[in-house]
Amino acid sequence: MNTLHTRYGSIPFAGFVERFADGGVMSCTPSGAVTLDTPYGALSPQFSTDDLRRRTVQSLSFHPTGALRAIPLERATRVETPAGALMAELLTFHPDGALCRVFPLNGKLSGYWTQDDEGLLAEPVRLDTPLGRIEKRIINVYFAPDGALLSLTLWPGETLDVPTPLGVLAARVGVAFRPDGSLRSLEPARPLAVPTPAGRIQAYDLDAVGISGDANSLEFWPDGPVKRVRTNLTRVLACGRPGGDEQGRELSFCPELRDSLCGDGDNEIVPMQLEFGPEETRIRTRPNQAWTALPNKNWDLRTEPFVAQFATPFGHMGCAC
Repeated sequence: MNTLHTRYGSIPFAGFVERFADGGVMSCTPSGAVTLDTPYGALSPQFSTDDLRRRTVQSLSFHPTGALRAIPLERATRVETPAGALMAELLTFHPDGALCRVFPLNGKLSGYWTQDDEGLLAEPVRLDTPLGRIEKRIINVYFAPDGALLSLTLWPGETLDVPTPLGVLAARVGVAFRPDGSLRSLEPARPLAVPTPAGRIQAYDLDAVGISGDANSLEFWPDGPVKRVRTNLTRVLACGRPGGDEQGRELSFCPELRDSLCGDGDNEIVPMQLEFGPEETRIRTRPNQAWTALPNKNWDLRTEPFVAQFATPFGHMGCAC
């Protein structure tokens, strides 16, 4: 039997071992039962499969320092976390060994095992959060190296009431916090008209996917105003201010359309993102494109509803800013 020796114990392995340039182990696939001695207790990495949820053995991975990076567990295991005790099937760690993410479930979705099947196994968990103690079904929680709760990702269909600078708002998908516990961002559960320097914008992302609650459609500055927003439902009009460098210019920004991923010939809306700063407003209409920067001293902004089927991005913009 092939065996790897790590700071946590010896690991029997099968197949290829991925290594860093210096020869250290990057990842390996356990071939049998083993218990690793970790700061979070005795943990047994996954080594077996089944016909539905776990059709392959997931690799155990390490940081270049030799510290654990991720460990899929053979069975759900109780782990003490900064937010309370959780049952977990997957754990990830920071390079210094501190707990990073905790996943209560780690089933592999396929044609044989669906999100609904996995959802039947998801149970509410109790968490001590900056919002107080909550009890919700979650996909994962994310911790800073010092133990501060940075985000939680909700199970599809779950919502959470969150106190914000705009009042108590219902969140879906995720909620993110700063290291000091203050609210950083949330994913609105429904379209929400929020005040911004450009006017009221419907904060909502039809594309929001519940994989990570770290980055969400509505983000706040530490002192309360809206910092960043994603929208499928609002258009922004920019008019150059008289006497400024952009006098007479008119620009229009709206969510773009793309071919449906279903391949049925329909279009889908790509959310537009805006970021508001003390010196400029930045806009991008596709997730990976460069930002368009609009210095606040040169531009007046206003908003209006965006309806995709009537969108005419190349048409005339009546700019009555």
